Amino acid sequence: MSFSASHSYLIFICLLFISSCAKRQSITGGPKDEKAPELVRATPPNKSTNFTAREIKLTFDELVTLEDPDQQILISPPMKNKPEIKPLGYATKTIKIKILDTLLTNTTYAINFGNSIVDYNEKNPFDFFQYVFSTGNQLDSLSFGGTVNDVLKQNLEDKISVFLYEENETITDSIVYNELPRYISATKDSTNIYQFNYLKEGNYKLIAINDRNNNYKFDSKKEQIAFVDKIISIPQDTTASLKLFNEIQEFRFSRAKQVSKNNFELGYFGEVSEPKIEILGTFPDSLKFNTRLLKQSDKDTLNFWVKPFIEQDSLIFKAASGKITDTIIARYKDQNKDSLKLTNNGTKLKLQEAFEISANTPLNKLDETLVSIFDADTLPVNFTQKWESFKNQIKIDFPKKENNSYTMKVLPNAFSDFLGNTNQDTITYTLTTLENAAYGNLKLNFSIKNKENALIVQLQKGDKIEKEIALKGSNSLNFSELSPGDYIVKVIYDLNNNGKWDTGNYLKKLQPEPIFFYEKPVTVRANWDVNKDIVLD
Repeated sequence: MSFSASHSYLIFICLLFISSCAKRQSITGGPKDEKAPELVRATPPNKSTNFTAREIKLTFDELVTLEDPDQQILISPPMKNKPEIKPLGYATKTIKIKILDTLLTNTTYAINFGNSIVDYNEKNPFDFFQYVFSTGNQLDSLSFGGTVNDVLKQNLEDKISVFLYEENETITDSIVYNELPRYISATKDSTNIYQFNYLKEGNYKLIAINDRNNNYKFDSKKEQIAFVDKIISIPQDTTASLKLFNEIQEFRFSRAKQVSKNNFELGYFGEVSEPKIEILGTFPDSLKFNTRLLKQSDKDTLNFWVKPFIEQDSLIFKAASGKITDTIIARYKDQNKDSLKLTNNGTKLKLQEAFEISANTPLNKLDETLVSIFDADTLPVNFTQKWESFKNQIKIDFPKKENNSYTMKVLPNAFSDFLGNTNQDTITYTLTTLENAAYGNLKLNFSIKNKENALIVQLQKGDKIEKEIALKGSNSLNFSELSPGDYIVKVIYDLNNNGKWDTGNYLKKLQPEPIFFYEKPVTVRANWDVNKDIVLD
């Protein structure tokens, strides 16, 4: 081998060795860390008495951080100036609590961390840790607990705060709006269970609130509330169940806004009852306003339609509902007039279901002479129409056969509205029915121990009430033509016999009317008859 060849060979061997040494290997690491952090030291020690410190340090066996502390951490009794709770540095084993308030004397405090303390890397939680201390010479040791349920739903969707207010000569019902509670707890995770610990003996008012703004006070416009009718005496009382409900606000109009040339939206709070709207002002004797009032189905808003248009900057409305009367002003200017647009509830109909037509403007008339319905054999079918003026809806009903099709032809000018619009073109609807076998039937047989209460039975599919029937004169109900699916069975105890469910009112000491939920959803299948026996206690 020549010198140059030998030299080249040595260089090749060296490069191969260097390449082999430099080649990177993937790092596999060890098994995933599933171990929660452990508390190594608390300064001052947990469950200290005669507590006077202004700062607390919690040190763990690994790096930790806080997750969702505003939602997870509860301090009982609450402090007006919330303490500063945060990790002692970016990557640290220590959580620091800096007390910013003056502590009450002879009081046991509990800082409930929930699942907020987690290890830094894998986020394994240090479950439901409590740091407890007393400013007196002993810790309070009594406990109290129970459940919270939503009166309208089977499961809680939010974490619910539960409060105890100490009963004394100055306590009033308004305390839930203005004062902080003595003790705070909350439902745990996805359960409906709450638990108070480290309580002192005494009498308390028990309240639960869906505390959306985390201020420990009740906002009746946005939050649900639950209460018990009696004062809780601890330690004699050990448990209580609470039913959350939304209050109906005291009725009042909130605003008026022009949304098109002839249409004004009037928003309101509460429950509207036989509303009446008038236009105030001085107008020529020859001017006669024509008006229509409609209710929006999806929100607390009335639509007030008025003609003719008047050239002025604003309109003043006198708006009344029940015993409440308000005066509302809306800016007013010329805009484009609305055109007529028709919508319907779908063209696949059940045998007992009417065809529903709605519009974006107030409907005035349906000329039956310009409407015809034919079956699949082109034979004419008689129909009837039913108006629901407040909902701005026409229901067209006709005898139907299963597994059939129908053609509904609407000639021009058949529909007319409040503004003088008509449908300009011929409209053709193809309506169909399925065979009976496509649906299922459900029979509910009730065993009723207390027959004094009026009962209303609802079938709920998803978030929608599909059917509602009052239980009168019989202990059985038949629900026919049900689309396949799972149905929640709800029974309303109509205590005031007014034909509907009534919610509660905290200040009036009214609990919501009770609702019974059948233990689990009932599955309805096509071409099946389902029977269920339900015991109502």
